[in-house]
Amino acid sequence: MTTPHPLATEIGQRVLDAGGTAPEAIIAAGAVLSVVAPHFCGLGGDAVWLVADRKGDRRCFLAIGQGLQRPAPTAPIPDRGRDSVLTSAAVVDGWAHALDYSTQALGGTARWEDLIGPAASIAREGHRVSRSQAFWTAYRHPEIADWPGFEGVFVLDGRPRPAGALMRQPALAETLETLAERGARDFYEGTLSRRILAGLNDQGIAISAADLARTRTRETAPLSTPYRDRCLLAPPPPTQGITFLQIMGSLGRLDLADLSPGSAAHLHLCIEAVKQAFRDRRQIADPRFANVDVQRLLSAATLDTKAAAICPNRALPWPDPWQHGDTAFLGAIDSAGNAASVLQSTYFDWGAGVMAGDTGIVWQNRGAAFSASRGHPNAFAPGKLPFYTLTPGIALDADGHPEFAFGTQGADGQPQTLSVVLTHLIDYHASPSDALSAPRFLLGRTFSDQSHSLKVEGHAGQEVMAGLAARGHDVAPILAYSPLAGQAGLVLGAASGTTGYHDPRH
Repeated sequence: MTTPHPLATEIGQRVLDAGGTAPEAIIAAGAVLSVVAPHFCGLGGDAVWLVADRKGDRRCFLAIGQGLQRPAPTAPIPDRGRDSVLTSAAVVDGWAHALDYSTQALGGTARWEDLIGPAASIAREGHRVSRSQAFWTAYRHPEIADWPGFEGVFVLDGRPRPAGALMRQPALAETLETLAERGARDFYEGTLSRRILAGLNDQGIAISAADLARTRTRETAPLSTPYRDRCLLAPPPPTQGITFLQIMGSLGRLDLADLSPGSAAHLHLCIEAVKQAFRDRRQIADPRFANVDVQRLLSAATLDTKAAAICPNRALPWPDPWQHGDTAFLGAIDSAGNAASVLQSTYFDWGAGVMAGDTGIVWQNRGAAFSASRGHPNAFAPGKLPFYTLTPGIALDADGHPEFAFGTQGADGQPQTLSVVLTHLIDYHASPSDALSAPRFLLGRTFSDQSHSLKVEGHAGQEVMAGLAARGHDVAPILAYSPLAGQAGLVLGAASGTTGYHDPRH
């Protein structure tokens, strides 16, 4: 089991130790993360799930809130505030969907109330503010002090809560207790839904009872591509799972074995594979509203062409604008070898900066991921799912069994980070800890740097940075083990002792 917070990992591991399934562990841990990592995920957000068992069953649960039943927003769509709330929130329905799957397909016996209960207790009794939460609260100071409902919870007298401070969330505790007692659908069609709606409507947000009631997790088949002697699984559109698989499919056609791991030559190939994949990313949208030719984008011919376009000694221009986003990765493999790989998110850190009344729920700003341009594949429409950067993954071994689950925080950086982690792990046989510690890059703009430079972590060393610059990259060094470079996690299966690893950057 792995998550970005020790309390969440502990609660999830207890479920596994008691004989629970991987999805059950993720539900319990995910509920705790909604309490202890409110800057990255919560009940007002979404989730993308990948699950795979040892019998060959592979599924994707898109717990993504749909576009609200309202007129299209005028351009530009704001990043924060009430006008960025253009979607419902589906993470809670996703937990219920995953529990049904666990019961029916995996023989799970856990009860809903027992999985949600620990999170409610932590919210009521309090937890110590993590360094990550303290960083992102301070980073958004002073604007966060003006967000309704944040004072007295995440900030005190307009000042961010420091790391290590005890924080209690009685309103969120009551909400979680209601969910534990009345079930997930109370969030969408019960007394809790009415409180949520009242809190959002009072702030001028045009969300209706029908919007919440329509919110349902969509189950679909994951996408896949071979890599060396493994098969990599990723979620389908509207996520950028295609982008990740194109990157790895292109790299799988190149010979990395003779290159030194972490060298300029190695990172350059990863960078150029990212560029080739990002050229197609603008086509990704909700396939019910746009024509996304998945078979062509992942065909052998397309991947051959992309690999052939990569020059080992020359950098091509960066083709794509930046998408923001902060998420939390959860991964679990149970004693039966069933795997679950999940990312939970409220999009930006602290979502829309909107609290849903007295519920303690921070609502997401995923609507800001829609395009304001009419005719764009990702243009807003009622009922439509927005483009999603969430890219959880599962690697299957040569026999088709789940070997490890993986994922990372980082929006545009997610497939970039995973290309480095997985090539170290698979091509260079690095240990999970070493693969997660290896220097990374980030192409394009970030919230702190608006240039389209190539950010490279400082511990890559001057020789690597000089080698990348010599190939034509606009290199901009960032801190060693920088939070900009993602926060990844790995869970290895029984062949490796079923061990979870998380990023040293968190």
